[in-house]
Amino acid sequence: MRSFLSIVISGVLAVAATSARAQMRVTLTIEDRFGAAVAGAQVEDGSGRRLGTSDAQGGAVFDCKTPCRFIVKASGFSAASEVIAEDMPANAAHTMTVQLDPAGATEQVTVTAYRAPMGELESPAITRQLAQAELQSTATVTMDDKLRQLPGVELFRRSSSLVANPSSQGISLRGLGSTSASRTLVTEDDVPLNDPVGGWIHWEEQPELALSQVELLRGGASDLYGSSAIGGVVSFHVAEPKTNALEVRSSYGGQNTYAQSMLAQGRRGPWGAEFAGTLVGTDGYIQEAPWQRGPVDVNSNVHARTGLALVEHAKGPLRLFARAGGFDEDRHNGTPYQINHTRLWRYALGGDWNGPRQGTLVVRGYGSTERYYQTFSSISNEPTAENPDCSYRCGEKPTKISNIPDNEIGASAHWTQPLGAGLLLLAGSDVHDVRVWDEEQTLATGSVVKVDVHQRDPALYGELMWVRNGWTVVGSARVDWFQNYDVEQLVQTGSGWTPAPKQPPSFSETVFDPRLGVTRKIGEHWAVSASGFRAFRAPTPSELYRSTQVGNQLTKANPSLQSERATGWEVGVATQREWGTVRTSWFDTQINRPISAVTVNPNSSPILLQRENLGQIESRGVSIDAELAPLRWLAVDGGYQYAHATVTKGPQDVGNWIPNVPHNMATVNLRASQPRLGTLSLQSRLSGRQYDNDANTFMLHGYFRMDAYGSHEFGRWLEVFAAGENLFDRNIEVAKTPTTTLARSRVARAGVNIRLGHERK
Repeated sequence: MRSFLSIVISGVLAVAATSARAQMRVTLTIEDRFGAAVAGAQVEDGSGRRLGTSDAQGGAVFDCKTPCRFIVKASGFSAASEVIAEDMPANAAHTMTVQLDPAGATEQVTVTAYRAPMGELESPAITRQLAQAELQSTATVTMDDKLRQLPGVELFRRSSSLVANPSSQGISLRGLGSTSASRTLVTEDDVPLNDPVGGWIHWEEQPELALSQVELLRGGASDLYGSSAIGGVVSFHVAEPKTNALEVRSSYGGQNTYAQSMLAQGRRGPWGAEFAGTLVGTDGYIQEAPWQRGPVDVNSNVHARTGLALVEHAKGPLRLFARAGGFDEDRHNGTPYQINHTRLWRYALGGDWNGPRQGTLVVRGYGSTERYYQTFSSISNEPTAENPDCSYRCGEKPTKISNIPDNEIGASAHWTQPLGAGLLLLAGSDVHDVRVWDEEQTLATGSVVKVDVHQRDPALYGELMWVRNGWTVVGSARVDWFQNYDVEQLVQTGSGWTPAPKQPPSFSETVFDPRLGVTRKIGEHWAVSASGFRAFRAPTPSELYRSTQVGNQLTKANPSLQSERATGWEVGVATQREWGTVRTSWFDTQINRPISAVTVNPNSSPILLQRENLGQIESRGVSIDAELAPLRWLAVDGGYQYAHATVTKGPQDVGNWIPNVPHNMATVNLRASQPRLGTLSLQSRLSGRQYDNDANTFMLHGYFRMDAYGSHEFGRWLEVFAAGENLFDRNIEVAKTPTTTLARSRVARAGVNIRLGHERK
């Protein structure tokens, strides 16, 4: 009886206490992240009962008892939960502002296009993201091969970076091609990763487990990112330490291919730290086609080691971090003598601050030290004393040794600040400074020539973004003051180094790159967009002063090169539904003064090419991107690109295709996942024919390739996986220099993934 009375009395007291809670009137202003009013937003209590609806000015007024808990919901935005403390006096009035993020912000927003988060339908730029789960469920080992699951992504040549010569690892987007240098900028947390000497990319440099996401922006972006961002920008995002965890991933497969990765994270209060490391390599294979091989041909391969350490302090609105990384790789490039070695150290310091009135400040300082070593040779088709009966590729004669140290240093800062309803201002500045000491030894004559060069590129840029009633208008511009100076060519003599009789010229250029983008949302699910831009790429020290050789093609340097200048536009239509996003765009980019390798003597051995500023090249076409989730357990993504990429002006090659750019390219990727069964993903790629030289005499046939990846979890901490590349074992032509080289044949690998200390993603 006492127990029953106690329950009754407790219930009565609880009801009385509830009735006695203070009543307040709440006045809300509901807006998006740019300060624009959100009309029609619903305000609900915890039980789902509607408390109010925002008007055209984003205002909503309702009565609530403390503690007042409510949820704000609006179409196209993520819901926001709020609570008002219970120590408010009775009948008090409370005024507050609630900011809403775009719906699905964690999956849909991009930070690379305009250096500010935007929804998929709000962005005038064409962007794609690869999350960590997508990167790790891809059959291939290297980052360049993982990016190839996106349509329109290609290196200078088709080969994987597991066997490619570094001077062919320039990335190509929008059908613009590349030489050894990339016409696409690659960054890691606002720090450029393009090699300071040649502009190529060290694809094995990124520790596999340290990346949280890779973002791809297509189209010229020099207005915010400067040199090299003609075809677009690839941004790597390093995972921040959130918990105490350890992850180990190990695999082994055909051609003795291995990938061993480790990630250790720790968190204590505001302090966080992580260390990541990767060992990746392969014994490789002979790239020369079987019908063209000779005794001189050996396996092309790579063995690389990379590590990254990060320490951060995040408290309140301020995050500070320090990051350091090391990269070391050894390559054999297809003959006994042709090798190269790269050792690279990077460091970065930075801070992110969320200031008053939603302003943000991002500051970075960075640097690198590199030593690059490479040997060159010529291949003879004449019989030798060792091989008197040989008829093809019989002997090898060492020709040159390159030894190139370089230093790089830079800094950047940009501030974003909302200026009112729907208006956002960004202002920034950066500087990039490179010193290169290129030492080339010609073995036939014994001469040693060294070129010292200093390149510096300071810049200022700004951007204004306006968002209102379904419209997004973005205008931005940047001024670069590029300098190539302190150039000195020295010749080694018995008494030391002597200045050469004729010194290479120094030069400087002032470059102005504007951009204008407009997007209009139509209803809840559609948007149309248009943008136009100017962009540029400065010549690299390698293009200016180094001769390079791949296969039997020797490309001579040209110290008189000028920067490439690009003008382009694109228009697009996009739709976003609960089942996915589809985006189509029409694009046209013209590059004036493109730096190209022009054939000078096709009959010499090696074939002689010369870097020149041609008149103009142009790539115009259409691209379609789709990211679909037709079923809860199934994701389908991919796309198609048609690029009519040709030489449109110049003293020669007018009308020819841009080398190593197919007109047609498509990808389709399927990922199915069931917790009880595991994960299965298929990656397929179709590429049309292309030419391997400017004269369009060496044609590479089109190809189709399919890869597969499967995994299964055993408990919460162990995952077993297997992968297969080139499942149909197609002979895929990579290059003709002029001998034909082939991509990897069918290769399989298997491995395990162990995660301790955190939940599986």
